[in-house]
Amino acid sequence: MADNAVVTDTHALVFHAAGGGSLGPKARAAFAAAERRETIIYVPAAVIWEVSLLARSVRINLRRPVREFFADLFSNPAYQPHALEADQVFDADDLRLTRDPFDGLIVASARDLSLALITRDAAIRGSGAVRTIW
Repeated sequence: MADNAVVTDTHALVFHAAGGGSLGPKARAAFAAAERRETIIYVPAAVIWEVSLLARSVRINLRRPVREFFADLFSNPAYQPHALEADQVFDADDLRLTRDPFDGLIVASARDLSLALITRDAAIRGSGAVRTIW
């Protein structure tokens, strides 16, 4: 784990991939730093799965298969996948932040790494369960 690192939520990663226009200023700065390889952004396995489901249901257009999208992303070592472990599932269940199971797993990933989460999600930001930036 790096001292200068964060975790990304699904919508933040999708906004970044679309050009970053919908990102908040601190979120945009974090992604810009990762592009310069000055920080690490961890991508929880739950984010990878949620992006896959969104692409499959045509709610987002990655312009390539999901596997290629993430291969391109992870070709920059500043982006690192974060594996889902049983303890994160238990933490997400205990948190019960929202009815969205991805939210709990993503927050649990940030807690597992003891890092801030890039998110604009009001329920997550208001929960106090994890530090957030936007």
